[in-house]
Amino acid sequence: MWLPLWLPVLMQLVLLRFLVAQPMKPIRVFVVPHSHMDVVWIHTVQESPWAYAANVYTSVVQELMLQKHRRFIAVEQEYFRLWWDGIASDRQKRQVRHLLATRRLEFVIGGQVMHDEAVTHFDDQILQLTEGHGFLYETFGIRPRFSWQVDPFGASATTPTLFALAGFYAHVISRIDYDLKGAMQKNQGLQFVWRGSPSLAAKQEIFTHVLDQYSYCSEGFHWDGSTLSPEPPPNRKFPDMIEPVDENNIRYYVNLLVDLVKERAAWFRTSHLLWPWGCDKQFFNASLQFANMDILLDYTNSYKSRLGISVEYATLAKYFGALQATNVTWHVREHQDFLPYSSGPHQAWTGFYSSCNQLKGLARRASALLYAGESMFTRSVWPVPHQHLDLDWALKQLQQLRWAVSEVQHHDAIIGTETPKVRDMYVKNLRSGMQGVHELMASIFQDRTPAYSDPEAGGHIAVVYNPLAWTVTTFVTLTVGFSRVHVTDEFGQPVAAQVQESKEKENAYDLHVLTTIPGLSYQHYIIKRAQGTQGATPVKTSKFVRRTKIHAGSGGRHLIRVENDCYTVFLDADTNLMHSILERESNSTVRVTQEFMEYHVNNLEFEELSSNYYLFLPNGTAEPAWEGVKLEIVAGKLMTEIRQFFYRKERDRNHTYAVYSRLAHVPVGHGGELLCRRIEQEYRVGPLELNREAVLRTSTSLHNRQILYSDSNGFQMQRRVFREHATNSIARNYYPMVQSAFIEDSQSRLVLLSEQAHGVSSQGNGQVEVMLHRQLWNNFDWALDYDLTLDDTSVVHPVLWLLLGPRPLTAGLHQRSGLALQHRPIVLLRELNETAQNHPSPQQQEPVTLPPSLHLQILSIPGWNYSSNHRKHLQNLQKGHGRKAKADLRRVLLRLHHLYEVGEDPVLSQPVSVNLEVVLQGLGPVVEVEERSLTGTWDVSTLHRWSWRTRDGPHSRGSSSSHLTSLQGMKVTIYPKEIRTFFIHFCSSELLVDSVNSG
Repeated sequence: MWLPLWLPVLMQLVLLRFLVAQPMKPIRVFVVPHSHMDVVWIHTVQESPWAYAANVYTSVVQELMLQKHRRFIAVEQEYFRLWWDGIASDRQKRQVRHLLATRRLEFVIGGQVMHDEAVTHFDDQILQLTEGHGFLYETFGIRPRFSWQVDPFGASATTPTLFALAGFYAHVISRIDYDLKGAMQKNQGLQFVWRGSPSLAAKQEIFTHVLDQYSYCSEGFHWDGSTLSPEPPPNRKFPDMIEPVDENNIRYYVNLLVDLVKERAAWFRTSHLLWPWGCDKQFFNASLQFANMDILLDYTNSYKSRLGISVEYATLAKYFGALQATNVTWHVREHQDFLPYSSGPHQAWTGFYSSCNQLKGLARRASALLYAGESMFTRSVWPVPHQHLDLDWALKQLQQLRWAVSEVQHHDAIIGTETPKVRDMYVKNLRSGMQGVHELMASIFQDRTPAYSDPEAGGHIAVVYNPLAWTVTTFVTLTVGFSRVHVTDEFGQPVAAQVQESKEKENAYDLHVLTTIPGLSYQHYIIKRAQGTQGATPVKTSKFVRRTKIHAGSGGRHLIRVENDCYTVFLDADTNLMHSILERESNSTVRVTQEFMEYHVNNLEFEELSSNYYLFLPNGTAEPAWEGVKLEIVAGKLMTEIRQFFYRKERDRNHTYAVYSRLAHVPVGHGGELLCRRIEQEYRVGPLELNREAVLRTSTSLHNRQILYSDSNGFQMQRRVFREHATNSIARNYYPMVQSAFIEDSQSRLVLLSEQAHGVSSQGNGQVEVMLHRQLWNNFDWALDYDLTLDDTSVVHPVLWLLLGPRPLTAGLHQRSGLALQHRPIVLLRELNETAQNHPSPQQQEPVTLPPSLHLQILSIPGWNYSSNHRKHLQNLQKGHGRKAKADLRRVLLRLHHLYEVGEDPVLSQPVSVNLEVVLQGLGPVVEVEERSLTGTWDVSTLHRWSWRTRDGPHSRGSSSSHLTSLQGMKVTIYPKEIRTFFIHFCSSELLVDSVNSG
């Protein structure tokens, strides 16, 4: 390598500074070059490649090819895929393959994005990881082995478990609570073996490295400066460019390098130091970066024995390989997570749990629709392909929604902290993808809808699809334009239904149809205007006078009862608030009161600190957001709906808040247990006044001592103990609730199930509050420059379901009820005169039914064209057979998830053995089953992750891993919390072979 002529002389001068006190063992510094490229935060996907992303990949590939000792890690796949498919030349593609083969370029994480860890659901984390891994494996035959989750705002205990299941060897995180990180640095505790799941324990443990206080950036070594968008400056002089290394400043750079290395090395147990080199949008001019760092590395290594350090470019594989070879004994961290995240005493990053409620809701609904569309499409292909369905078009609709749902899991996306134009892009992509999948599902049912034509009657035919692998009894709610409705099934038999005035829309009616649908099956319903004595069950509406808050002190003397077979809800006639709930099986009553409260934003006391997209910083405790409440009770044969309208001012004509609570009148037996044992609630919130953060506070007589349990990404529950802090205790005791939370005492448990992510807290004994909406504004320059003010004037309609009862009862209901909310039946509507057909409706396939403790986490046709045999796939890539081949529709991806923890339920927590051939018989004869890693790229029999020495010795690890059972033919045993992934191959029909060109 060429060196400046002045360098040897300066080497001798600078060296004198380091001759006094040297460490016993030289520090080996692994410099890991990287660029943190947020998949859209400030700029859209269309803008970002031109601003910097394309330049990063183009210039990095060029510079790596020039010098063999250089290295680089690439993280997220969305920008890389766009560069690869639309910008990279054939020559650059050959260079990338060469760099991967020589291990100078390494893909880490490998998902489509670096997902958020607080408010994302683990289903969607798996999806985006699978999307990225499928691309990398199909294109290059590589499988990422290390994570790089360095920017999400807090670290979940679910993510390391998923990464272990995906085959990762080690996990890197950064953003954890500032005071905890300080303590871990002091005690050299930034590296440990993390057992994220209490049930899986050592079986899916992963070595974890927490970046120190300097995080993933390396200030002082960014020679390429900061990017400008959307176009670079014409003179290529970018802001914040630092002086290149020369004879006048090399002393400064060497001193800075060595000082930083020695400061950071003191925080770790070995002499191996991981030193991230890069930051946001860095390396858009990799030539400047490497040319300057090459000089510093060469100088340092020429005198490493005297300086006490050696420096080398590295990938994560090189660093962790060297670390693992030290054979150090590491301490074990159990399933505690690193949430919430605070970066300072007043900077609790808990506001984003509830920011942009509408985007969070849309993302989850899109995910649920995709889940249903995947299984429906699979069943339309197997055992006999749909005769009139274009399979290539169908797969493209699913792929479009997979991309959109994966994209929005980014740690600046679903959390709601992006600019409005970026949010608009996410919404557009999600809605476009949802429309495509709706069209796909409608096409599948086009010739499976029974013939019916009655032009005089008008109305609709509804196809209702149950995407869960067990029989569901529930209500399907539709909006209709007439009050007298007649509902029949496809055979003309009357169906139980109830119609009532809409709670939100004028001149409209809510139609509730009671339906029971087997797993992965559908029902047809014909809905038309009633004639004569026909019609849905009528209702009786009772309206109560508006009550003001001043009556609250005299409440409790006059109670109104609303009951079904499982609960009696008592309403206080003096306040119009809920008073208590009786759980009828245990005959126990719990005081339960709900009201809307608001936190006022702190934007005065601290000039630079205020609640914003990310932070929650209230100026005091929450205050009641209402002065009056109006009550209506709509009672019918099938359900009773309680409507409570909250008015901000006593004399306001329009309400700001509302609670709509529904109790179903169905028996506990015959499949109605889940429906009977939940109180369904929908809320109306907004528009809010400026600088307000709205919460629903539920106050109970449960003695929970401010201990809350909230879920970790919908996968497992975390125990949250209220902790007093010197400052900002309210915000620092907020936690993400992605799917559920509960409080309990020795007698009863109150469970909240959520349709989407919110912030949740227990601010007082017996209390649980959920933040539902935020409307903020501040005048900080950084917020105004990028339009990041969260000026959200929308009205939102979040949904919660309540379960109440003894702990054993609610434990058994909790998981399946959460799934029933997450994956409610999909309704496809058509005009009656559009569905008249001249051919008979085909017979439905056999239902897919799993044992009650198992969940069909995915059933899909991914379309990957790679061979399941790794060696054969690599050979095909060498022959040039890659992603351009037609999609393979013959491979079905199946993933099963055991819902329960060890010891959670005496029956449901037991291991479950299933015969996959029997379970999937409705899809045709099973020919072969392959067990794969979480994202499908590894044959589990060939996956051997690194083992790390721990203080509890090998015995614990051995006993835990003994649960892993291999396939016995078509039979598999699944243990608590396991997620098992399979490729299923069915017996091909001639029609499928003819319709698919597999390349």
